Amino acid sequence: MFDFDNWMEIFSTIKKNKLRTFLTGFSVAWGIFMLIVLLASGNGLKNGVTERFGNRAKNSMELWTRRTSMPYKGNPKNRRIEFDQKDIDMISQLAEVEHLSASVGFSGIASYNFESNTCSFDGVYPSQFIIDGMKILNNGRFINDVDMKERRKVAVINKRMREVLFKNEDPVGKSFEANKMSFKVIGVYEADDWGNQSRAFVPFTTAQLLFKKGWGVDNLSLVVQGLNSVEANKEFEKELRAKLAALHQFDPKDDRAIGIWNMLENYLQTMGIFNGINLFILVIGIGTLIAGVVGVSNIMLITVRERTREFGIRKALGASPFSILQLVLMESVLITSIFGYIGMVLGISLSEGLNFLMESASSEGGGRAIFKNPTVSLSIALGATVLMVIAGVVAGYFPARKAVKITAVEAMRAE
Repeated sequence: MFDFDNWMEIFSTIKKNKLRTFLTGFSVAWGIFMLIVLLASGNGLKNGVTERFGNRAKNSMELWTRRTSMPYKGNPKNRRIEFDQKDIDMISQLAEVEHLSASVGFSGIASYNFESNTCSFDGVYPSQFIIDGMKILNNGRFINDVDMKERRKVAVINKRMREVLFKNEDPVGKSFEANKMSFKVIGVYEADDWGNQSRAFVPFTTAQLLFKKGWGVDNLSLVVQGLNSVEANKEFEKELRAKLAALHQFDPKDDRAIGIWNMLENYLQTMGIFNGINLFILVIGIGTLIAGVVGVSNIMLITVRERTREFGIRKALGASPFSILQLVLMESVLITSIFGYIGMVLGISLSEGLNFLMESASSEGGGRAIFKNPTVSLSIALGATVLMVIAGVVAGYFPARKAVKITAVEAMRAE
């Protein structure tokens, strides 16, 4: 049985060999500390960059029209391309398209009671809510199919517009005027709007009727599915451009005619880069951990060799080989566990401290932190600590087992 006397013996041995204990513990703590810091730094940087993509659906695309840069089938270059209902119908039939929204933009002076402000309006489909990753505040709602069908003059405003026009009032259910027309507020949304401008969404059919005379589309937004690689996204873009070229009679190779921003392609490329960085960090971290394991192993080998004479004396006094082996292994487990925990705590503390400083700096500057939420899987941290403990046990077990097998006389003669 492992009693109090055994523990006192272990602490006495540690006290007599402070330098050896420190070197063993430092190897353990340093290996785990560096592994956690490296992995946390990689994850923190990845999270910071990922957040810059915002709440918008990662598998979304944006299409807009431009001018042709080359003649095609009798059509001159520099011809303006315009989206219309044919484009909406064609794209909505594609198997890869999960959600689709067309938009019509206009601006005006929005006013309510004695308050007024310049506001940008976007006529959109209900699916824009999903594409932009919006959040409706309080008791409001977003545009729905009935609003579209009946061409209702309703609006979903952003937080900035609510603050300017309605102050402390709840705007839902109230009406404001813009371009000599009245719009009823049905909700207040929160999303990743650029800048601090007042903005509102209205039904696409309403905006199209009022400001495009019943036809015309400014932009198209869509969410795709099943495109899980950069190559698949490029192939889809190529096919989509070819179909649009057939509708509008321009050269499919004319990249200037239609602008396409593929968020999923950019996201996959960014994640691919970070996967490579994380792999590199993991290799470096494991290398550091292995160096710590080697350090622990060497020190334990030296420790057992130095104590061979002590083992002989213990055997001569009646100690069993198992009790001697138990002392060595428990000492190893105690040292590696304590210093492994210290290394883990220091690594996590440094990561959290750096995260706090970066978030404080970004909040003061009004931007987003480039380093955010540096986390390391608890299983990785504990696994690294357990690996160090096992390394210390294994490193001490075999030489200790060999040492306790020799006779007491031979052990006491060992140098």
